[in-house]
Amino acid sequence: MNFPAELKYTKDHEWIRIEGDEAVVGITEFAQSELGDIVFVDINTVGQSVDAEAVFGTVEAVKTVSDLFMPVGGTVLAVNEGLADDPAAVNKDPYGAGWMVRIKPANKADLDGLLSADAYKALIGH
Repeated sequence: MNFPAELKYTKDHEWIRIEGDEAVVGITEFAQSELGDIVFVDINTVGQSVDAEAVFGTVEAVKTVSDLFMPVGGTVLAVNEGLADDPAAVNKDPYGAGWMVRIKPANKADLDGLLSADAYKALIGH
């Protein structure tokens, strides 16, 4: 399983990657493997300010629906429109083409409270 070291992780299995003043958020490879085949991604929070740990959307797999939790507080700038046509991109490439949202973090210092790749691996027992 892949755990890119440049990302930060949450206990709820989201990842965040800082890109200048913005950040990209998605779910981890572990999360997508636990969910199984993803068939639909529902995110309707574009333009909204979402608090850390608040729900910013849902991901639907064949057997379940799971909430998506914001790693840090911020404004949702964009959603990955490609997931409407190919939600399985989350299964195939969770850290690349399967990203969920682009955000403007309210306070980058909040990233300090997130997990490193090693801490996340320990959390999930890898």
